[in-house]
Amino acid sequence: MALTFLGEGFKPLIDAYVLNLDYRLLYWINTVSAILDNATLTAAEISPAMSVMQIEAILMGLLIAGGMLIPGNIPNIVSASKLRITSTEWAKIGVPFGAVIMLIFFVILF
Repeated sequence: MALTFLGEGFKPLIDAYVLNLDYRLLYWINTVSAILDNATLTAAEISPAMSVMQIEAILMGLLIAGGMLIPGNIPNIVSASKLRITSTEWAKIGVPFGAVIMLIFFVILF
């Protein structure tokens, strides 16, 4: 419920600044999900007024970049803790791999 309220709170900002952005730009902007939680970004960013391509670009950017660093997804945090993987160890593999995957998916999707 809190994420729904967060999305409603960000609606004026999304309507004013994000709705008019090109979907290809939205894809790359969402690499920020490597350091921020995907669920929070999704709730704050997606609007029913967006085109299908904008929503697809946002979601794909969030999904792929979310795996690049530990804070990007809750499962990353749990996995790293259970496997005793440090942020540096995760980043050494996650960032290069994620960057390549982001580029490949960008070419395929757009």
